[in-house]
Amino acid sequence: MNSRAFESARASIVAIGGADSAGKRGLIDDFLRRRRAEGLRVVGVVEARDPGAEACASRAVTDLATGARIGISQNLGPGSTACALDPGGLALACAAVQRSLQQGADLVVLSKFGKLEAGGGGLCDAFSAALEIGAPVVTTLHPVLREDWARFAGDLAEEIAPEPQALESWWRDVSRAARAA
Repeated sequence: MNSRAFESARASIVAIGGADSAGKRGLIDDFLRRRRAEGLRVVGVVEARDPGAEACASRAVTDLATGARIGISQNLGPGSTACALDPGGLALACAAVQRSLQQGADLVVLSKFGKLEAGGGGLCDAFSAALEIGAPVVTTLHPVLREDWARFAGDLAEEIAPEPQALESWWRDVSRAARAA
């Protein structure tokens, strides 16, 4: 991400740490339900998986503003033992978030800060767009990318434990600061 966007940003960013992806997805789902019940406009993308589907076939994100599902995996063929993120799918997801942000947002959720974001791609432009409008951002972070995250986000972000009370405490502080502004 461009450091200028961070320097001029008014938003807070929180990264939920830890290696348990399923646990972090559940934590974010619960957090989103509470924020929506409060009537907040939540935009962004969250990971979506179909139960029972092959790993490559099931990698997708859901656009929180529209409910649209956007595929982010590419199948590398029958001889492959791995699947790969589809940069084109992630570009579509990023563009969807940016469009939603043009309408405003109280909160932005970006499923994860991953390898593509660490390299300057993926959802980087969505992070920047959220910061430009001053919206708080929630994301997840795997421990192996901690140094990349620190370079990317600098002092504008904090990492928290994957615990509901840690996320709610961050949200209370961000909300209080926004009301005082």
